Amino acid sequence: MADEGDACSLPALEHSAGQAFRAVPELAWVADDTGMTVDAHRACIKTRTCWVAVGEQERIAGFLSAQPCGHDLHILEMSVARDRQGSGLGRRLLAAAYDGARARGLTGLTLTTFHAIPWNAPFYEKAGFYQLLPAALDARLAALLQAEARAGFPAGSRCAMRQDVMGTHET
Repeated sequence: MADEGDACSLPALEHSAGQAFRAVPELAWVADDTGMTVDAHRACIKTRTCWVAVGEQERIAGFLSAQPCGHDLHILEMSVARDRQGSGLGRRLLAAAYDGARARGLTGLTLTTFHAIPWNAPFYEKAGFYQLLPAALDARLAALLQAEARAGFPAGSRCAMRQDVMGTHET
């Protein structure tokens, strides 16, 4: 669990993680995006919905910031330092968020992400998330995807995903 003192270091960590987007020419601009503010992270820390992964020398190497939305915990951002990506920290952060949602009695984890970027939707699918078809989107997730399109994400490049926390997902 993150504490108040962690908030100031999280934007730099998000920037480090974002450097992976430089390998995708049409999304290279994401590497320079400002990301979540310190105040947004503080709000997640205050509600105890921000988890950190500690690496060598007890430095934060990754984080997941989320917010409760109705019966779900919505992941706002998950970032792992560029030099630590692929080491399992993201999966540990997702497990912590899952446990946090379960402890609150929430029914699911949700997020929005890129369809085709390997460390986005395919990664989350391997971790137990499934993509929501447009007809299955609630108003909140539909509005988030619309806002992302207005913010410059290429049309149709993003999707909403869910992982059921209580009960099972039937296909």
